[in-house]
Amino acid sequence: MTTLSLKALSRLVGDEVHLDDITLTLESGQHYVLLGQTGSGKTSLMRVMAGLDRPTEGRVLLGGDDITHKSVRQRSVAMVYQQFVNYPSFSIYDNIASPLRLRRLGRAEIDKRVKEVAELLHIETLLDRLPAELSGGQQQRCAIARALVREADLLLLDEPLVNLDYKLREELRAELRALFAKRDAIVIYATTEPMEALIMGGNVVVMGEGRVLQAGPTLDVYHRPGSARVAETFSDPAMNMIDVNVRDGAARTRSGFVMQLAGPLAALTPGRYRLGVRANHLSLQQQSPDAIAIQAKVDLAEISGSETFVHLHHNNLDWVVQEEGVHVIARGAEITFFLDPAKVYVFGDTGALERSPVGQSFDDAA
Repeated sequence: MTTLSLKALSRLVGDEVHLDDITLTLESGQHYVLLGQTGSGKTSLMRVMAGLDRPTEGRVLLGGDDITHKSVRQRSVAMVYQQFVNYPSFSIYDNIASPLRLRRLGRAEIDKRVKEVAELLHIETLLDRLPAELSGGQQQRCAIARALVREADLLLLDEPLVNLDYKLREELRAELRALFAKRDAIVIYATTEPMEALIMGGNVVVMGEGRVLQAGPTLDVYHRPGSARVAETFSDPAMNMIDVNVRDGAARTRSGFVMQLAGPLAALTPGRYRLGVRANHLSLQQQSPDAIAIQAKVDLAEISGSETFVHLHHNNLDWVVQEEGVHVIARGAEITFFLDPAKVYVFGDTGALERSPVGQSFDDAA
């Protein structure tokens, strides 16, 4: 088993902090998703792992060997980028074969590996074509195949599907998950999309401002975000957050919103907190006898495919409700939405998680 260890890794570029004291241990046969907004440090971390950049402080160890100052050519690493990075004058076959030829493998071994990986990625009939003759999805399959054919210890994919259309992204996500399960490499996949992190599964590393905010099995981190920052990063749309003061068994806002607390929330120590609830845990229909009915005005009903995001305003508070199906709701309409206290996250004034929903299944929380 190969282990990638990052030890107190930091990187400064001028006065800018790109990475800040990152310590992680990643195991072979596992895949990891780096999740964070643009500028959170995902690409910077991958470039240091790959040997394209050097850390200002800290060490990178692969299989126990210190590779901190080794070049990318001295590392067993392959990387796939957002852009379709292929050699335009090479055939698809030659693009995929190029890293094997650099290693001076025999012609028969190269031919075997190229055809195997091309078949895995469903481009075996395209090997004689040039990249310009392929669609964007096919070009990215070629780039992924070139990375996979190396059979490197470390496979890095930096938002590889971001420039593809929705249908192609869905197809390739499913295929990549199957491919990852068959390989012993350490696979690291970067994305800005919380739902993509859930779909890819495995383990997640949530990043922000060059730091690791939380790491662990993807569903564990999703269900139990350790801080308000992680909860907001790992929710799409962003988790609804309201600042409250808890006293006498109720949560109150300055604008007059009051929610009686029940269950584990009733044991909260009086003080200031942030309450968080995901948009898909609010509803326009009462789904629980304990749900609180809230009267609000519609700011916008945003239809997105098979879902509708209803933006609401109540007592100087803004809410987003995610409803399945297409709902046409007039702007300015007065409607009722429902909040289930059992699905409320509570964060302390430092941002740390104090209470979270209990007993939820993936279907409930996703």
